[in-house]
Amino acid sequence: MEELEAVLDTLAAEDLDGFLAPQLLDRTTLLVRARNRLDAELTRTVRRADVVQAAEHDGLRSMSSWLRGHVRLSAGEVRRLIGNGRAVEQLPAVAAAFASGAVSADQVAVMAPVAVTEVQAEAVGQGVDLAAVEATLAEVAATQPFAQLRRVVAYYLARLDPDGPEPDPTEGRSLTLSRLLDGRVTGRFELDAVGGEKVVAALESIVQADRPKGDLRSRAQRLGDALVQAADNLLATGGLPTLRTVKPHVIVTVPVEDLVHPSTGPATAETGFGTTISAARARWLACDGTIGRVILGPEGTPLDVGRTHRVVPPHLRRATEQRDRKCVFAACGAPTHWCDVHHLVHWIDGGDTSLENSALLCERHHTKVHHGFRVERSPDGRWRTYRPDGTEILLAEPLLAAH
Repeated sequence: MEELEAVLDTLAAEDLDGFLAPQLLDRTTLLVRARNRLDAELTRTVRRADVVQAAEHDGLRSMSSWLRGHVRLSAGEVRRLIGNGRAVEQLPAVAAAFASGAVSADQVAVMAPVAVTEVQAEAVGQGVDLAAVEATLAEVAATQPFAQLRRVVAYYLARLDPDGPEPDPTEGRSLTLSRLLDGRVTGRFELDAVGGEKVVAALESIVQADRPKGDLRSRAQRLGDALVQAADNLLATGGLPTLRTVKPHVIVTVPVEDLVHPSTGPATAETGFGTTISAARARWLACDGTIGRVILGPEGTPLDVGRTHRVVPPHLRRATEQRDRKCVFAACGAPTHWCDVHHLVHWIDGGDTSLENSALLCERHHTKVHHGFRVERSPDGRWRTYRPDGTEILLAEPLLAAH
């Protein structure tokens, strides 16, 4: 192990700035193989520690808890590591390919269901040559793209039980959401094939409809925006089930002095689900929302609940949609049902709630406008967009057909 540490120290000390592209690619290939071999040794070691209950030495009942507590692995990584250790014991050809670095821990995890006792028993009962199947899987893993290995494993498992009952798709669906300290939401979901196809189709339709010129967002960012847009659309239609006797909507509580003050006001407003946001973000949400007044006593006790007031009434929204037809930010064109009605002069600063002071903006560009960008309607009815430095975003002239 000391020699291994010394080799890693030598590798870390190498200056990569002088490496040419072929050298960098060769180095990457060798490092992936080396990582696979290290993962194989880690898997073998953890499996042996699991079998002999080594975690008891440190007062813990399982290697799963030891790995989470002592070396701080994630729960998902622990499950994969323990599962791979059990799988390679039943799949010697895969174990050999893993030990040689030809396949990765991710690939072993894909093949692990083949090693389950019930699956192997079913295969033996049908006269399947397990050694041949395993050899084929190891070869596919070592020579074919990762997605192809998934398909081969799924095909094999399906062929073992072609007449089995169709599983209930809802049993395989899960969604876990966690809120970070800064209010962001992260999560993990797993869907059955058909449910996943529905979600992908819905998000992809929004992604493909929102491809403005010069869009530099990554694929992941576009899908994230599409998910938020889908939620916006659902909330806007009013067709969702009631939540605590009222239609679901975004609730923000902010002191009136922070709402009217032009500063950013970080961590001054609170959403209905307990997230803290800035006063600037609250003002952005209030552009096309409903304002409700609640007066609190010195101990936070509500003393008076005033009538709610819709900042942009329905008839004004319809008129704005009729006039603008789409998001007015340069080169966007998002449809009206994706858009908020933005006050050109903020209503909290004395701006009128009127057609002349309104503009349709999609969520992404509404955010941009509240962070330095500006839209303005010229006397000829054309919308112009300006960057924070005051320069106008101009669209390229259309190419003329050659004569």
